[in-house]
Amino acid sequence: MTDRLDKSPKQETQAAPAPPVDAPRTLLRRVVGATIANHGARIGLAWLAVLLFFSVFAPFLASSHPIAMKDTATGEWSSPLIDHLEVGDVTILISFILGVALWPIKQVKPAIRAWAWLGATLVVFLIANATVSPPAVVVYDEYRTREHAGEIANVWRAPIPYSPKDRLRDRQLEDSTKLDPPVWKGGEYNHLLGQTQFNEDVASRMIHASRIALAVGIIATGIAGFIGVIIGGLMGYFSGAVDLIGMRLVEVFEFIPQLFLLLMFVAFFPGDNPEILPGLPVPRIYMIMVIIGLTSWSGYARFIRAEFLKLRKQDFVAAAEALGLPLRSILFRHMLPNGLTPVIVRASFGVAGAILSEAVLSFLGLGLIEDPSWGQMLNQAARGAEFVWWIAIFPGLAIFLTVLAYNLIGEALRDAIDPYVARRTGGD
Repeated sequence: MTDRLDKSPKQETQAAPAPPVDAPRTLLRRVVGATIANHGARIGLAWLAVLLFFSVFAPFLASSHPIAMKDTATGEWSSPLIDHLEVGDVTILISFILGVALWPIKQVKPAIRAWAWLGATLVVFLIANATVSPPAVVVYDEYRTREHAGEIANVWRAPIPYSPKDRLRDRQLEDSTKLDPPVWKGGEYNHLLGQTQFNEDVASRMIHASRIALAVGIIATGIAGFIGVIIGGLMGYFSGAVDLIGMRLVEVFEFIPQLFLLLMFVAFFPGDNPEILPGLPVPRIYMIMVIIGLTSWSGYARFIRAEFLKLRKQDFVAAAEALGLPLRSILFRHMLPNGLTPVIVRASFGVAGAILSEAVLSFLGLGLIEDPSWGQMLNQAARGAEFVWWIAIFPGLAIFLTVLAYNLIGEALRDAIDPYVARRTGGD
């Protein structure tokens, strides 16, 4: 009995688990954590989350086509909204669902998840492009007319029952052409934010224009960052003649006036789908993104060059070279993750700049023509026969809040990277 009593405490002591040791956090994770803890960055991220929600579910939030309806004669249910979805609508929706599904999978590295998401999005786009075929001619007032005639028994509409290009021609015949103000200012037709100069619903165009704002900012910045990282990485790693030639190239692109280049492009290629080459129409918004990206990469190249000049003298780079790793592995697998944080800061400000460039171009009447854009709506407010306050205030406020959100995030990222700020606030 005594032996058993003597052994039990020893066994309990040996079986006690060791206290868990937290794995050291990388610089990127520390910066992201410090950024999210910033109150200004939280406000900016909340606004961007709202814009993302509007962008993904825009067809279901604002559309003249009913989500579901029951035909009076046949008694069958149908969904005109689903029938009118375009390739971009389907791709954005499914891509968002895939991103939400891949996000919680912590067993897979973030880089692999990102590449898997991009690959799946490309596959979805190709499939949607081959299978999705919306009607070539869209009659926005068709279902309102049928409902008024009693041909539709039950209908379930979107929260905003107007498409962004619906000019309400059926109501123009019955009523005057006077613009309907917001419903909370005495509007008659339930327009939440009033009508534009062309009798379109302001709220619907605001929601669908959020897609343009996010797409221009993210894609243009992505193009600029991709080019800048490659050229800046080569400059910083090789230095010497490569650095000299690269810096001269950077200086040339820094002196290219972006706005005047955009103005020259839209002057030579008018229309929403100009033919860049014979028989090759390209949506104007894509070309705006490309031009902004091709003229904005020099800042990213400078940041990466400076980081790589410091990193190429580190021991882990020398070890990678001694092991005979290929150049792409040394640059983009080992050096880039350690020098990417300043580029992320630059990208947050770059997205805001790209959104402003597109808004200025649309405000001048040289951007998008039919598709909704916040800058285009400001142009309508400025060029109308009389000033309509609701067309100016809401798009202007959206541009202001979006640019402010990216600037707040950029400031928080910059403070998180600055070691003096982190030391003063008690950070890592």
